[in-house]
Amino acid sequence: MNFSFKEILSATMILFAVIDIMGSIPLIISLRNKVGHIQSEKASIVAAGIMIVFLFLGESILKYLGVDINSFAVAGAFVLFILALEMVLGVNLIKDEEPKSASIVPLAFPLIAGAGTMTTIVSIRAEFEAENIVVAILINCILVFAVLKSAAWLEKLLGEGGLNVLRKVFGVILLAISVKLFSENAVLLFK
Repeated sequence: MNFSFKEILSATMILFAVIDIMGSIPLIISLRNKVGHIQSEKASIVAAGIMIVFLFLGESILKYLGVDINSFAVAGAFVLFILALEMVLGVNLIKDEEPKSASIVPLAFPLIAGAGTMTTIVSIRAEFEAENIVVAILINCILVFAVLKSAAWLEKLLGEGGLNVLRKVFGVILLAISVKLFSENAVLLFK
């Protein structure tokens, strides 16, 4: 085992920025209001599992399916773009049946362990030791769990007006992340 505090800290910060659980608070609260309950434990554990499996098998799985990382990232960018538009415009673009609970979809995937997170994990795999990335993933999932568990408290703290402002601001940020993810990877698709 080659544990390094510096690598763990760096990987944790990178993943925290990409997962952006704080920016997802309005979406989490919106989901909670729709389904009545967020399964925080299940979402956190499934997201951690997805990320750890993807750390070790991600590129192989995508290659087996005939999908490259760039195509995966572009697809993820489209999903993020739609979620961001819903947040900014205050509309529902996806008319899917109402979820019975909010745990695996859309929380664990694609919100927490989405295409941006998966792409980042594959990218930092080249820089950091796998065991340090696993620790960083686990730390981030603990933080995600804490935010999911405190969704009701955050809703009371922020109020209706605060939530609307936060939803719009982070919707625009999510929109920018989706555009960046698309532009960086779409260029590589056509080379």
